[in-house]
Amino acid sequence: MEMYTEQAGGLILTSNGASHFAQLALDCIHKEYPNKLNQVLESDEFLRSPKTLHPAFYGCFDWHSSVHGHWMLVKLLRQFPGLAERDQVVAGLGTSLSAENIAGEVAYLGHESGSWERTYGWAWLLQLAMELGEWEDPLGAELAGNLAPLTKIIRDKYIEFLPRQEYPIRTGVHPNTAFGLSFALDYARSAGDDELVQSVTEAALRYYQDDKACPLSWEPSGEDFLSPCFEEAALMARVLPTESFANWLGEFLPELSAADALIPANVSDRTDPKIVHLDGLNLSRAWDLYVISSHIDNNELESRFRSWAREHLAASLPHVASEHYEGSHWLGSFAVYALTRID
Repeated sequence: MEMYTEQAGGLILTSNGASHFAQLALDCIHKEYPNKLNQVLESDEFLRSPKTLHPAFYGCFDWHSSVHGHWMLVKLLRQFPGLAERDQVVAGLGTSLSAENIAGEVAYLGHESGSWERTYGWAWLLQLAMELGEWEDPLGAELAGNLAPLTKIIRDKYIEFLPRQEYPIRTGVHPNTAFGLSFALDYARSAGDDELVQSVTEAALRYYQDDKACPLSWEPSGEDFLSPCFEEAALMARVLPTESFANWLGEFLPELSAADALIPANVSDRTDPKIVHLDGLNLSRAWDLYVISSHIDNNELESRFRSWAREHLAASLPHVASEHYEGSHWLGSFAVYALTRID
């Protein structure tokens, strides 16, 4: 089964690949256990099942993985209207994203700590909202409307939080600030939300405009699924004009202009839930490299970045399979996002 094909200087998802990744999400969005709730308990009242606490997003091991699993299903339906699993996907999305279930998620957010899912889960929720909002289909409009109360809460959380966050978080896992800002900015521009665009842009410039010489040789750490250096560069590619970005990138990643290779991470044990993060790193690096390449006016460097992106994709795509739930509950979303960023 060919999951992807070479096209336009990159790897493109095929219908077989779309079916494969859709099935990974269908297998987990309504799978309640195993589950990691990651919550602060205020009282015995909150000792409830995942499905009771999170009626929309209780599957796929944790809340954020469930959210981006739903995003992936919408993305695949939009890109492949004739998807073999279409009826299953439509039914699954309709079951999860009912107005009643979203009201349950909103109720949970009224009690959680202010840092819950900040900003990784927030970012994927806005990515889901963006995908539904751009889907020219009655189902998309209905589900976007159902999701809207939750979307607004997350959107408002960004507006409230960013002025208070004095320093960015530069980790290679969930709290990475640059990743959270990138997805929020994409949503804000798509939704025409000028206030959120301004808030994210101001934060990005405040955190990163003066950064130089990111220590790329320190990457990856042993459980990274995001690249601190490339997430930041992909954000600034979105924020800065092309010429300004080229100058910034040259100072931020001076090694890249002379680099012969950017080596994908080696994943030594895909049954280990932390080590398998490195497959996610390869996939997220790939999408960052595609984003950066589309914002530089240098054909040689653009070609090199896209070549590195292909190598990173090829290193991990064949391993996004169903036999190890440690990776299958979330890596499909990373693969699909990377394979749809080449444009």
